[in-house]
Amino acid sequence: MGLHPQHVAAAASLLSESSRSIMLTYMLDGRFHTSGELARAAGITPQTASFHLKKLEEAGFLDQTKQGRHRYYGLKDPAIAQVIESLLTITPPAQVSSFKQAAEDQAIRYARTCYDHLAGSLGIQVAKALVDSGYIIQDHDQFILTAKGEAFFSNFGINLETTRRKRRSFSHCCLDWSERKHHLAGALGSEMLERFLEMEWLRRKPESRALLLTEKGRNGFAEVFGLDTANIHKTHDNKVYLR
Repeated sequence: MGLHPQHVAAAASLLSESSRSIMLTYMLDGRFHTSGELARAAGITPQTASFHLKKLEEAGFLDQTKQGRHRYYGLKDPAIAQVIESLLTITPPAQVSSFKQAAEDQAIRYARTCYDHLAGSLGIQVAKALVDSGYIIQDHDQFILTAKGEAFFSNFGINLETTRRKRRSFSHCCLDWSERKHHLAGALGSEMLERFLEMEWLRRKPESRALLLTEKGRNGFAEVFGLDTANIHKTHDNKVYLR
C-alpha cells in the first residue's frame, strides 16, 4: 500500500496532541511502561491515558506486552524514536523555572537514552572520539566502520557479526536535539550503550531518560576515549530548558 497525504496528516494529528507527545517522549528511554506511569508523566487520568495509548497502538507507534494484570507499552521500533527525536530538534523548548526541572534538564542534556543508544553531550563526544580515532567515518547520514574500528569494537566486547545480523540500520547518524550534532545510533549504537551499562560506566536514572555517569565511567571514558567527562557539557546560553 502506498503512502498518501492523508496518512501523513493522520500521523501528524496523533503527535500534535500534547498528552500523546509527552508519553511518546517519555518512552524514548527505550523501556516499557504501564499506562499508570505514562499517565503520571503526562499529568492525565489513567482512563485518558488508556484512550491515547489505544490510538497510538492502532496507528503502529507502540508495542504492548502483558505481564500479570499489567499491560506495558513501548515504542514499536527505533524508526519511531528517530522521528520523535528529529521533531525535538525543530521544536522550541519550554523554559522551566524550578530547581527540580533545571536539574533534570541538565541531566538529560548531559547523557540520556535516545530509544536504545546514547545521546546528549556525552553521546556526541563519544561519536567524535570514534571519528577522531579513525574507528568510524561519517558519510552523510551514516557512520562507516573502518578496519581499525572493527578491531576496536571487538576488543570492547561487541560481537559485530551478531550486531550486523539485526534487522535494522547498522550505524547511522542521529541528530541530537540538544547539541544539533550527530551521535551514533543503529544496532552498533545500541550495543555500545548496552556495554556502557554492563560495565557500570552509566546507570539509568529512575523515571527519566537521563543516564548517570559513575566513577567507573569517568575513568573508563577517559582511558578508552580520552574524554574529560567533567568538562563535556557546555551551556549555550543562560536559560534552562526541558524536553
